[in-house]
Amino acid sequence: MSSRSWAWYLTAGALFGVALVLPAQAQPAQAQPPADPLAGSSGLGDPYYPEDGNGGYDVRHYDVAIDYDPPSRQLVGKARIDATATQALHAFNLDYAGPAVSAVSVNNLPAGFVRHGEHELTVTPALPVLPGLPFTVTVDYAGAEGDTANNGWTISSSGGAFAAGEPHSATSWYPLNDTPMDKATFDLQVTVPQEWQAVSNGLRVGDRVEGDKRVVRWSTQRPTVGYLTTVAIDHFDFLEQRRADGTPLISAFAPDADQDKKLEQRLPEILDFIESVYGPYPFESGGGIYVDTDLPFSLETQTRPIYAPWTDLNTVVHENTHQWWGDSMSVRNWSDVCLNECFASYTADYLWPERKEGKDVDAMYRETLAKTLDMPKFWEIPLQNPGAGREFTAVYYRGPLFLHALRHELGDDVFFPAVAQFVQSHAYGNASMPEFREFMQSRAATDLSGFFAAWLDSTTVPPDQYLYPGDLRG
Repeated sequence: MSSRSWAWYLTAGALFGVALVLPAQAQPAQAQPPADPLAGSSGLGDPYYPEDGNGGYDVRHYDVAIDYDPPSRQLVGKARIDATATQALHAFNLDYAGPAVSAVSVNNLPAGFVRHGEHELTVTPALPVLPGLPFTVTVDYAGAEGDTANNGWTISSSGGAFAAGEPHSATSWYPLNDTPMDKATFDLQVTVPQEWQAVSNGLRVGDRVEGDKRVVRWSTQRPTVGYLTTVAIDHFDFLEQRRADGTPLISAFAPDADQDKKLEQRLPEILDFIESVYGPYPFESGGGIYVDTDLPFSLETQTRPIYAPWTDLNTVVHENTHQWWGDSMSVRNWSDVCLNECFASYTADYLWPERKEGKDVDAMYRETLAKTLDMPKFWEIPLQNPGAGREFTAVYYRGPLFLHALRHELGDDVFFPAVAQFVQSHAYGNASMPEFREFMQSRAATDLSGFFAAWLDSTTVPPDQYLYPGDLRG
């Protein structure tokens, strides 16, 4: 995710002059195990969002079908969830906060259900689900979709809609196991009035008109996290490109976003560049969704980021770097968010200017430090564990400095192969900041414990020996 609230090249007067809209504070309490040993837990104990996700099963695939009428905002949905039980279950939860549920079935048998809390849908199968066996859940739901204010289902300026938000958004329009730790493939069928278009993740595998309706189907071939799935419904204009290896790039532009086509025409070049740094592009397709609705952020929805009207080249590089750092390799917990945002910001703010525009990024680093060394607020949020509600703050402006200092601590010949190997070795899975620290230490010739403690754990300026490694003093 990138935000227009972040000044990519900081000035002392601007850094803390913006008002940041942060997620509501969440209590970092651990989820309690269920009293009933045959009921899956209602959360997985993420330190920031302990009720996210659900225990007792592992999802393999989502097949979601929605019929949406933009004028009335009425949505009719059916979600099929293919999962495997990891324990015996006579009850389990899904995360869902969308329109009213009318029916639930498990293995094609009607099941009991009740909604409670912010996003809990508890399902009681007619017959218990046995451990180790696959099972299928089908949820039918319908009703008016509200505007979630940039945290899920969002009404667009044209009267259409799109889904975007981090760390949550999917629960606003389909039921799922909403945790980065349960990635699954995702297929979506969207039915809209025939004059509208629908865009989602992956490959477009169907687009037909049936009477006064258009039916569009999208399919992902690689597992994804819930908040990285999306749907966008609008009067889109399309740009279709291909990479040199044949990978299709499908980009969609809302009515007042057509001016961004010239920027998106650079996507093959951008993906080639990022691939040269971190290894092969990890997905079957690419592109972008350019909305014309005011958004405070753009978001790295898998294969096809959603771009706000203020999007520029830096934003496109940032969100596509996330296809490696955040999408293919995802965090284990939200406290690990530096893996996503530090790398996306460093690639867009430092590596692209250095390698594509000839900028002296060492000088940029020194100039930024000179403006912030006497600004305690700049350093007060640690990168390793920013805290619930603060995870999308320091990672943007301190993250690039940390990685540039680490690069100079290790040298380019160690740093770049190591980070590429790390992200590739966790492709389609998850990783944590402690794992990253351990991996980089295994590639270093010197002890990095002091460096990492100063940059990642501390809430003050790192000592000079870690602030100016190599030749960064100038």
